[in-house]
Amino acid sequence: MEVDLAAAYERCRELHKRHGRTYYLATRLLPKWKRRHVHALYGFTRYADEIVDRTEDLPPAERAARLTAWSDEFLAGLAGAPTDDPLLPAVLHTIAVFDLDRADFAAFLRSMAMDLTVTSYATYDDLLDYMEGSAAVIGTMMLPILGSSDPAAAREPARQLGLAFQLTNFIRDVSEDLDRGRTYLPDEHLAEFGVTRADLFAAQAAGRSTPQIKALIRAEVARADEHYAAAAPGIPLLLPGSQACMRTAYELYGGILDEVAAEDYDVFTRRATVPNQRRAAVVARSLLTRPGTPTTAFARS
Repeated sequence: MEVDLAAAYERCRELHKRHGRTYYLATRLLPKWKRRHVHALYGFTRYADEIVDRTEDLPPAERAARLTAWSDEFLAGLAGAPTDDPLLPAVLHTIAVFDLDRADFAAFLRSMAMDLTVTSYATYDDLLDYMEGSAAVIGTMMLPILGSSDPAAAREPARQLGLAFQLTNFIRDVSEDLDRGRTYLPDEHLAEFGVTRADLFAAQAAGRSTPQIKALIRAEVARADEHYAAAAPGIPLLLPGSQACMRTAYELYGGILDEVAAEDYDVFTRRATVPNQRRAAVVARSLLTRPGTPTTAFARS
């Protein structure tokens, strides 16, 4: 069993390293014993996401059946049933070690199921309902692993950081999501700036945005920054050994939006990534920052 557990953690680490470049880098700043538990949570979320997004050639019913089967095996594992899944033993072990809230995992799986049938969101409140499971609960899953001097006060900032990271992904990945037949920019926001889905597809084909789309993306970045600002007070509340990790993640994810701004909010010219030189500087600065130092919110033009 211990060999299976070690293999499951390694499987999660490999998924994290391959698909979560920014977050994986930040995780390396955690105490070594904590890292595998973060890898386990990432592996859980990534594998579910792959069932939804990497099986697009299959009929929707079969994709739904695969997600349901995997979810059922996970829930059975929570109840003590044995599993031969390659990564679930690590997830179940992490949940047990930190007594993580099972409701967070149920909410996450609910949002993954939504991705099988929901392709757009009418309002921002509708999107927030989806992100409650896809993003906010990731923050509350992570909090017991990171540790905090005041878990009650740190809980809402942790949720807000999950939302900020998710919105950053949505902004960066507009083109990739269009390829999957989805739009995470709410209909009410598109209408506010006179943008249609046809306009997004046309910009994707042309490789450049219209002024209206740029204005829309600028507003989405400002909305993400509101979540970053709400998350910032939580980082100094984490245990000292976890603060460098989360400062790095905070700055690097926020740095993706700096790259979007540098392209004049055109998300179709290139996929926004933070240059390696800045990544290294952020890591060094985070390591040198005294624990408890307030985190500065982003101020973009």
